[in-house]
Amino acid sequence: MLLKYFYDDELAQASYLLGCPGGGVALVIDPSRDVEPYIRVAQENGLRIIGVAETHIHADYISGGYELAKRTGAKLYISKAGRGGEFAYDYPDSPDYVYVGEGDDIQVGAVMVKVLFTPGHTPEHIIFQVTDNNADRPIGLFTGDLLFVGDIGRPDLLEVAVGVANTAKAGAYQQFDNIQRLKTMPDYLQIWPGHGAGSACGKALGAIPSTTLGYEKLFN
Repeated sequence: MLLKYFYDDELAQASYLLGCPGGGVALVIDPSRDVEPYIRVAQENGLRIIGVAETHIHADYISGGYELAKRTGAKLYISKAGRGGEFAYDYPDSPDYVYVGEGDDIQVGAVMVKVLFTPGHTPEHIIFQVTDNNADRPIGLFTGDLLFVGDIGRPDLLEVAVGVANTAKAGAYQQFDNIQRLKTMPDYLQIWPGHGAGSACGKALGAIPSTTLGYEKLFN
């Protein structure tokens, strides 16, 4: 398994390229607007981008998911809870969309990515659990805006920033349930969050790029 980390300092936004060198394929998670770095790194490592995945609808930056999928011919994996309705993904129809939800799998060569439905920060939020090759347990989680280093994602942004009444309290209950779920998972899991220090999506985000679930259980 190959993992490449990308970070936009101005937006405090993290994105990732998850690759399987043996299969020569890769998945990009939460790409920023400039897609050239992902294409370049994939080429440098002999990988073909076959998938682009979004943890949620981003309000603080323009996603490069649509363009990256269109340019590479990759499938675009987005939450089925963000399909249709007033607050839904608003993409043109040309890429190969795959709407995913709880328990769905995304195969990246020999790497298995499982989707977990985690509404709270946004109603359609999902995270991705990664199992490498033939291991019998996962190695880590791409947690989007659910869990950060030292913080969790704010549940009030939809109400505060967009003006959708009565969503903050519901989101807080959902985030509480998400945290209870994470507490049942193994401490060794690596955590790869969607933002770092300076993001408005949390209040006390740490500046290091990754953490472990066990450490967050102790000190978050």
